Amino acid sequence: MPKLGVIGGSGVYGVFEPKKSVKVHTPYGLPSGNVEIGEINGVEVAFLPRHGKGHFIPPHKVNYRANIYALHSLGVERVIGISAVGSLKEEYKPGDTVIPDQYIDFTKKREYTFYDGPKVVHISMADPFCPELRKIFIDVVSSLGYSYHSEGTYVCIEGPRFSTRAESRMFRQFADIIGMTLVPEVQLARELEMCYVTIATITDYDVWAEKPVTTEEVLRVMKENEEKVRKILQKGMPKIPVERNCPCKDSLKGAEI
Repeated sequence: MPKLGVIGGSGVYGVFEPKKSVKVHTPYGLPSGNVEIGEINGVEVAFLPRHGKGHFIPPHKVNYRANIYALHSLGVERVIGISAVGSLKEEYKPGDTVIPDQYIDFTKKREYTFYDGPKVVHISMADPFCPELRKIFIDVVSSLGYSYHSEGTYVCIEGPRFSTRAESRMFRQFADIIGMTLVPEVQLARELEMCYVTIATITDYDVWAEKPVTTEEVLRVMKENEEKVRKILQKGMPKIPVERNCPCKDSLKGAEI
């Protein structure tokens, strides 16, 4: 079974060649859809559409625990999360790619852990993303010549609504990009000692900026971003080593009470 997993949208299909579809039952219910097993540039990959095929599950209703558990049960050790985000800073421009190194959680009512008792675990999220995967994809994005940011703080909001102007102005004091899907996906992966990295692509400026955008413009940038993500995955997947050389695989050491 594949050791690499991708959670994202339909744009992945441009480089992903599905060979079989697996329906996975988990203790947390059904994931967003069947896990599709296939290849990206000769590398075996498990792909899961975060919002379901056809994008019918809003971000606050995604069964994140089932998604991560499903991939883990199939043997996936590393997860690449694809995310479309808004920009909170002038220099983080629409069309840019960001490989975040930190996040702030402003979600409100999601299922955040696999450990609801009797076992108690306090997982460390000081450095939430896999350093090995981050370096690989930063190098890949740089080699492709895309405008990118090798660091960035992602603030995750509950959704499905967008921020008010006041909220957006507050968020931009502490973060660089804003989205609705990173949490709890990233921390659930850590609880199962899986590596996790986000490839975030900026679609537009958040409402702090007096720069109104049209739906047509956002869709155009999203299409361009999808093509970038496909090329990043196509070039990056073969560079991921078989053996993990990162602390993610030992995340539960010292975390259990």
